[in-house]
Amino acid sequence: MKNAAAWFFKHDKTAALLCGLAAAFVFAPFYQIWLLPLAFGLSFALLDKAPTWRAAVGEGYWFGFGFFAAGFYWIGNALLIDAETFGWLYPITLFGAGAFFGLFTILPFMTYFLTKAKLWTRVLSFATVWVLLEWIRSFILTGFPWNLLGTALAFEPAFIQTAAFWKTYGLSFVLLVWAGLFYAAVMKKDKRLGALFVILPLALYGFGAWRIRHFQYGQDEITIRLVQPAILQQMKVRYAALEENFETYIEMSADSGLDDVDFVVWGETATPFDLEHDEYHLRQVLAAIPPKGYLLTGAIRTAENGRFYNSMLALNHKGEVAAYYDKSHLVPFGEYIPFRKYFPKWIRPITNQITDLGAGEKRKTIALKGFPPFGALICYEAIFPNAVIDSENRPKWLVILTNDGWYGDSAGPYQHLAAAQMRAVEEGLTIVRSANTGISAVINPLGQITDSLGYGKKGVLTSKIHF
Repeated sequence: MKNAAAWFFKHDKTAALLCGLAAAFVFAPFYQIWLLPLAFGLSFALLDKAPTWRAAVGEGYWFGFGFFAAGFYWIGNALLIDAETFGWLYPITLFGAGAFFGLFTILPFMTYFLTKAKLWTRVLSFATVWVLLEWIRSFILTGFPWNLLGTALAFEPAFIQTAAFWKTYGLSFVLLVWAGLFYAAVMKKDKRLGALFVILPLALYGFGAWRIRHFQYGQDEITIRLVQPAILQQMKVRYAALEENFETYIEMSADSGLDDVDFVVWGETATPFDLEHDEYHLRQVLAAIPPKGYLLTGAIRTAENGRFYNSMLALNHKGEVAAYYDKSHLVPFGEYIPFRKYFPKWIRPITNQITDLGAGEKRKTIALKGFPPFGALICYEAIFPNAVIDSENRPKWLVILTNDGWYGDSAGPYQHLAAAQMRAVEEGLTIVRSANTGISAVINPLGQITDSLGYGKKGVLTSKIHF
């Protein structure tokens, strides 16, 4: 044990990297929450032994490198869909995520080191700056607040109920305080703080269980049908398979009848055809539209200005577009290329394969006659706290259209689902999530998954949701 401790403190940057790697396993689908106090507690021990501020900077950076490289490894899977063209970029994406986002963990580590006070003050300073950086990560360079630390509690809805009051950021702070209590209890032999280490999660769970037990729905009810064809991404983008994929969606939607269904919901870019201007395919899709309701489908919409939008169309039984939502928060390097003209000539043949899509109206509430108004989100728009609804015109429920097939059966789709659970609790709204390939699910306002189709499972899910 002494030899292991000596190695740990002697090779502090490697030790910090290992702590960061371990901390990444607290998120879905692993949910090894016990690693959180261990990883951060050992990091606090490293900082207490750090001889200089430069050492603290190095420890912070390498912790972040491991934490984000392991947490975001699945992003590179999208490049393997066309491995011949993009596969060589995979290691750049993998290590680039750690290299860039590792910068966000330097400041919390530095703050802990420079705070010349008692342990508890240093821990609180660390937690405060960490959460501040999570918030900054939600908007800097268009934002990417994936795997906010509080999301690690989504494995049990009772633990995440306080997010309704202080969002996921508040839970991130609580978890870091919990890690500090562990460090004080185990490594500093403080029995009182050790008792608090046990009491804190029990209090979170107790409040959450009480809130869940006393939650009541309103009187509104609708029936939705989620269609998950589980089409491999390689097949989805293959031109020769477009007609077959489209017919699969239609057949699955209508298979068990639509008379009692209010909404059929397809995933992101489910239809490859421009249904606003394509009479042939519009006539086909009528078979998938409820006679008294709507089909909500992802599509690439062509606007009057000639721009293309990643959109959700609401089609009525006549095939009319009753409403639409254009994705407003676009994915950099996926749906547009920032600073395209400044890229070197050697990479332009690759970047030119990515079309710059238009950005739509933010936080749009859609009201369709006879039904409760809803908000629409497409793909990763659901990962942004405080940015999913129009607070002045609140919807009664949320629809998320996504396609996680780009990332394979990796941690990505499961973490994406966990983010939707957090948004459900934060906003107090039922979420209907439809994925082409991924995890289609109904999530109630408490973050509980009431119905779902597993990853890669082809199927139809018909469910009643209440408001």
